Amino acid sequence: MSNDIDRQREHFNSISEKYWSARRHENHLLLKDLIWRHFFSDKAGLLRPGTALLEPMCGMAEGLQIVRKFVQEDVVYLGFDYSENMVEHARSLHPGQRIEWQDATQFDAEGQTFDFIILIGGLHHVFDRSADVVARLCAALKPGGHFLTFEPTQNTWLTRKVRQRIYEKNALFDNETEQGFDLPALDAMFTQQQMMRVDQVYPGLLAYVLYYNPDAFPLLNRGGPRAVRSAFAIDRLFWRGWLGRTLSFATITLWRKP
Repeated sequence: MSNDIDRQREHFNSISEKYWSARRHENHLLLKDLIWRHFFSDKAGLLRPGTALLEPMCGMAEGLQIVRKFVQEDVVYLGFDYSENMVEHARSLHPGQRIEWQDATQFDAEGQTFDFIILIGGLHHVFDRSADVVARLCAALKPGGHFLTFEPTQNTWLTRKVRQRIYEKNALFDNETEQGFDLPALDAMFTQQQMMRVDQVYPGLLAYVLYYNPDAFPLLNRGGPRAVRSAFAIDRLFWRGWLGRTLSFATITLWRKP
C-alpha cells in the first residue's frame, strides 16, 4: 500500500471510537433518515430481492442499513474497509454479514459482479486515487446495475475555501490525504466509465452543516428533532435546484451502468 493509504488507515483507526460514539446521536440519525427516506421516495422497485450489494470503504456498514431500510431488505452483502477498527465495529453491528478488510485502491472483484454499489463518503479519503477506484468499482458492476455515491463537494470558491480551512484546522480530518471534490470533476469520473446519471441531489445545506458531522462539529449540534426537521425542510426546497447545487457541501448521485 502507498504511504497515503497507510496514513488514512492509521487516521481512521485513531478516530474510530469518537466517530462511532458521535454518530449515534439522535439528531444525526434523524437527519440521515430524512435524507434517505426522501431520496428513495420516488424509486420504488429499484432493487429486486436477492440483490448483490457491494459497499466499498464501508465504515460501520451504513450503506447496508440504508439499502435494507429504504430500498430492499433482502440483499446479499459484501462490505470492506481499510480500517481494522471500522471493520470490527461493522461486524459487531451486523453479525453474519460478509465484512472484510481491504484497500479500495487495490480492489479486485475476482470475477464477482454486483447489482448495486453504495459508497458513502469514501472517495474523498483517497482523493488522489479516486478515479482509479471508480474505474475498479464500475468494472465490478453488472450491466443495468446502479452505483450510488454521497461525497463532499463544492461548486464555488467560497465553499472550497471553507472546506480547506476546516480540513486544515480540525483534527477529525487528515488534510494531507482527503479533499472535497469539485462536482464536475467527480461527475466526470463516472461519465468516463460510460455511467449514466439517474438522479442527483444537493443535501449539503443547513441541516447537513449543523447535524451531519457531530464528531467534527459538536458545537453546531444544538436543538432536538424539531430543529432537525425544520432545517431539513428548508434544505428540501433547494436540494434539486441550481442554488442548492451552488451552495451545497455534499452531493448524492445515483448512476446506472448501460
